[in-house]
Amino acid sequence: MPVWTPKTLLFPFFIALGLIALPDRPLRADSAGYQKTLKSTAWVITSNAENETSAGTGVYVDAEKKLLLTNAHVIGESRKAVVFFPTQTAGKLAVRRKFYLNNILKLGIQGDVVAVDRKRDLALIQLPRVPSGIEAIEMADDSTTPGAKVALVGNPGDSEILWVYTAGTVRSVYQKKFKSTHGEHDFMALETQSPIKPGDSGGPIVDEDGKLVGLAQSFSPQSPLVSFCVDITEIRPMLDSPWKSAPLPAKVLLDEAGIEYTKHASGHYQIDRSVGSKTQAVFVAKNTEYHGRADIRRIWSTVQTTDQAPGETLLMRLMRQNTATKLGAWAVEKTASGYVIFYVAKLDATASDEALESTIDYVARLAAAMEQDLKPKPDQQTAQATLQAWLAE
Repeated sequence: MPVWTPKTLLFPFFIALGLIALPDRPLRADSAGYQKTLKSTAWVITSNAENETSAGTGVYVDAEKKLLLTNAHVIGESRKAVVFFPTQTAGKLAVRRKFYLNNILKLGIQGDVVAVDRKRDLALIQLPRVPSGIEAIEMADDSTTPGAKVALVGNPGDSEILWVYTAGTVRSVYQKKFKSTHGEHDFMALETQSPIKPGDSGGPIVDEDGKLVGLAQSFSPQSPLVSFCVDITEIRPMLDSPWKSAPLPAKVLLDEAGIEYTKHASGHYQIDRSVGSKTQAVFVAKNTEYHGRADIRRIWSTVQTTDQAPGETLLMRLMRQNTATKLGAWAVEKTASGYVIFYVAKLDATASDEALESTIDYVARLAAAMEQDLKPKPDQQTAQATLQAWLAE
């Protein structure tokens, strides 16, 4: 064991004093950065077609157009959002959710969702006004680098407190393609060593100068300290590109079109259409599908379920018919109970009410005709025999 002399004792003592004194400047810098970022941060509340609410965070990015940026998964299929900016009460920052909700008429701002990019998991909300003192955040020109210090201001859902500050460090910046519970994503990711919690999504990730370098998106299921953010190099193109209108939820679109429906046990929407003397059930998918900036609404009708796989001749005939149909195609799907033959159309999810109704009618008529053809005849015992007889005619 070493023998410590007074000289060796003094050295670590002064180092310790330095460690105590040095944080004064970084702490003041962090506080100033927090106050600066706070002026651009918002609490975002949305509601889906089933009146289920969700909440997240957003960042004010354009004062001229009054645009708030958040994640697409925060918005979901909602086309309206209630936005709260931080305010003070009794000279102090109000941080409790209940305070804002109790003062919603005074503090809440209803915004319109004007653009959604699901691939990047970004969405824009346009606001009619913003409170005084709110400022559009300054954006970095390019990506930050590994090892850089960053910070987040967010609204974690597991807390009654808003405007929570979280510090972190950049681990890496790279192209990330992955699936989440919110869909398929492909964007330049800013990976950080800092916890992001549900509710923080859409919050600003800022560098030491207070400039926006990313948007909080998700956290790793393997490590809660590893978080993924949308890099600034994805945010700038989103803001600069022409906005594509965000599609309405299926329920809202059906309601606005005056189309009667029932909600199926699967969650999809069932429309019963009369075709001649029979009723054909047509389904509209509850969620939209997308590829890049293309949003698609799926509409289909089941024709037959059988425990035997359709023969090669039938499949070839269905393929030939697919080349002649105006929209959509015949499909065969294997399920746990057998094989399903159905007709499916995929419509632009931003198409008009009239286009939706026309597509539903088209799917109903085509499916009803095929179902009639496949129906067993009196002298035949099985659906497979009907298929063979029908193909032989």
